[in-house]
Amino acid sequence: MAVDYSLTGPSSQTADRAGLVNAEWFAPHIDPERLREFQRRTNARAAVDTLLWIALIVAAGGWAYATIWSWWSIPAFVVYGALAGGSADARWHECGHGTAFRSVRANDIVYHLASALLWRGPTVWRWSHYRHHTDTIIVGRDAEIVFQRPPSVPRAVFAFTHLQGGPTMFLRLVRHSLGRIDDQAMDFVPESEYRRVIWESRVIVAVNVAFAVWSLVSWSIVPLMFVGLPTIYGAWLVVFFGITQHAGMHENVLDHRLSTRSVLVNPVFRFLYLNMNYHVEHHLLPSVPYRALPQVHEEIKSQLAPPKPNMVAAYREIFRALHEQSEDPSWEIPLDVPDVPSAARRRIDMGDAPWTRHHDGSIDIGSADSIEQGEIRRVDIDDRTFVMCRLDDGQLALADGLCTHAQVHLCDGALVDGQIECPKHNGRFDLATGEPTRRPVKVPLGIYDVDEIAGRIVTHLTVRNTTNA
Repeated sequence: MAVDYSLTGPSSQTADRAGLVNAEWFAPHIDPERLREFQRRTNARAAVDTLLWIALIVAAGGWAYATIWSWWSIPAFVVYGALAGGSADARWHECGHGTAFRSVRANDIVYHLASALLWRGPTVWRWSHYRHHTDTIIVGRDAEIVFQRPPSVPRAVFAFTHLQGGPTMFLRLVRHSLGRIDDQAMDFVPESEYRRVIWESRVIVAVNVAFAVWSLVSWSIVPLMFVGLPTIYGAWLVVFFGITQHAGMHENVLDHRLSTRSVLVNPVFRFLYLNMNYHVEHHLLPSVPYRALPQVHEEIKSQLAPPKPNMVAAYREIFRALHEQSEDPSWEIPLDVPDVPSAARRRIDMGDAPWTRHHDGSIDIGSADSIEQGEIRRVDIDDRTFVMCRLDDGQLALADGLCTHAQVHLCDGALVDGQIECPKHNGRFDLATGEPTRRPVKVPLGIYDVDEIAGRIVTHLTVRNTTNA
């Protein structure tokens, strides 16, 4: 019997009752200093990769235009489509997480460009991907479960053409442009974002309609071959890489090592896919930029199932799973996952004791020398939990420890330009004011007084901002 994968059906309630909604997932053991190294953001690497990607698109487009109506235009458009309508997916993904560039604006520009190339409403897909990272491959919660059970091998092969998926996505944009937000989008997109959804859809639809009119007026398909149709004929590359992420893997488990697959690939594929072949590593530590995922893999690989050695091995496993699950939807891929206890949240270690309360009401958290620049630590006082940070300018910041969006502890997050980034969804808070600076967070974080006195870190836990602590 087919499983209900919709976000508004009974499977969502079943997942909630089973404790699978916004739950605590397996976390790997990793040295905090190494994690901080991996989390560092730069603009240089992403700029080089993005400019090279754009240059390749322009070169392939020039090749296609120069050879139009000749046999050489066929391979030219294949390459152009793969770059514009295929490899855009990896750029969309990384810039959507906000980890590709250090610059927020650069991430947003590339994200919106890639969204348009893929016919994905930027805001809808941003919130959909937040949900994907919250409830990865949880039936009734994750809108990005592409290969549903019982699967079909012919249907999986047909997906490479994007002849069904492409028009479906464009019609969704059309409906959203008319103000008709679908039930699935309403399940995870806040109502305050609907206006943004509508206007983004209108812009993308208008651009594509303009090129369609150009083709009609000139009585030539050429304009659409450069804008519009690449989303369909180039999407085979999206599927080629994307199917390896989760297809056939375990559903309804709180361990990305069981629901997600990593594959070792060649340098060309790694460039096209921006290292997302290390997909288990990405889901475990989404605050790590794509450039550092190979190093993260080496750091934690003893805690993971062995990655597939190449794409052939990955596809062999996938098609076996599709065959087995078509006959028995409950069949799961046997995986050699090490029995590693999930890493405990780090408690602060700052000297003589976790903290000491003085007669004047002040709390001595510990030695000022024990927390280094760029470091994030967890501090537990009584029954409350906080996060302590040493910013790049040497100043200390003390804030509520739990993200106001997903209640994930921020001690495993990243420091970016005076902001703390949630380790689950990459939302950010300004550590001076507590104000949200990046979606999906919308509720401010409590920020508290903290001083260095005679080499000690001292606080009265007085709230600096107006957030309820």
